[in-house]
Amino acid sequence: MKIRPIILCGGAGTRLWSQSKNNLAKQFIDFGGWSLLEKTLERVKGPTFDYPIISTNIKYLKLVKSYLKKLKVKNYKIVLEPSKRNTAPAILASALIKDIPHEQPLMFFAADHLIEKASIFNKAIIKNKVNLTDQNIFIFGIKPTSPSSEFGYFLTKKIKVDMNKVTKFIEKPKEAKAKRIIKQNGYWNSGMFFLRKDSIINNFKKYQPTIYKNCVKAVSKSVLKNNTYYLNKAFFEKATAKSFDYAILEKSKKINAIKLDIPWSDLGSWKEICKMYDKNKYKYYKKKNVYYRPWGSYVNLFEGKGFLIKELYVKPKGILSLQKHHHRAEHWLVTHGIPKITLNKKKFSKKPNDSIFIPLGAVHRIENPNSKPVKIIEAQVGSILKETDIVRYEDIYGRIN
Repeated sequence: MKIRPIILCGGAGTRLWSQSKNNLAKQFIDFGGWSLLEKTLERVKGPTFDYPIISTNIKYLKLVKSYLKKLKVKNYKIVLEPSKRNTAPAILASALIKDIPHEQPLMFFAADHLIEKASIFNKAIIKNKVNLTDQNIFIFGIKPTSPSSEFGYFLTKKIKVDMNKVTKFIEKPKEAKAKRIIKQNGYWNSGMFFLRKDSIINNFKKYQPTIYKNCVKAVSKSVLKNNTYYLNKAFFEKATAKSFDYAILEKSKKINAIKLDIPWSDLGSWKEICKMYDKNKYKYYKKKNVYYRPWGSYVNLFEGKGFLIKELYVKPKGILSLQKHHHRAEHWLVTHGIPKITLNKKKFSKKPNDSIFIPLGAVHRIENPNSKPVKIIEAQVGSILKETDIVRYEDIYGRIN
């Protein structure tokens, strides 16, 4: 039996757009000829997988269908949430539809994850398919590249030669604690998991009977039209709003881990997005987008809807003007050198892989007091992303009018 991919595509991505409610959720953002949802749909096209099921919010229906059409995905089902009830009801409802046989293996993907080396990922899925039962759940862990506080972690113990049992989940720890977790061989919790339909049913019956009862009715009383299940609103809204992690994973005693050492990100912060553009900047670099300034230069790598990505090059002893912006905030990721930063009344130095947030209207400056150049990937986020939105207070190069 093939593996059924279920793509969770209902998130709003509010972490990226604190200033505005009108921006796209991150799974739909055009990052330069591609989106995360497209990458996910492409990942499940191979012979390993059955046709996809997409779980999403009713307000995203047109967008989801436009991507399915663009990628020529003809066989699919969409399960529409009539309202937000977090991931537990969304996951259960999408698994309960009649298209899925009782013992079919289900692979749940988040639509907003960037996964490289997909062949390694797929091999791990195929290898562990034989270990699925009507009770257990396999979750995917990613070997950490840094002690990030942006991801959850889990710890494991070996129970067989090729089997690791999850012993503890840790929700987004502070950096110091994350370092200790990594020393204990902790892995990032990717939020992707692999199990059979009957295992989902059995776990919800045991640990979340109210969610189970209402989701069964929301699905049985749903309307199927144009490959789309419109879940019954009255029953779906009676399902308790809980995350799948809290509702099931932290309660079940039969959670196993599939550990992967592959490049992965959920692009859930501008720091992660800046890292992605830094890693792939040569794909975006165009000579005509390089601009020279007295302090060095910058290149516009990509302008998206509501954001602009730049790389700044600050030469040794170069100093940008003390400035602020009326229409944009900025997120900086230091990639080379040790810049000295002014942010309102504070002054501090940063090193490579450090990030800095410049709020809308904050007075700021970058200086390079050292003999080696500084490089910074900058994400500008706002309604006006032009050089005209600069108010200068001090400038050693005489550029104040």
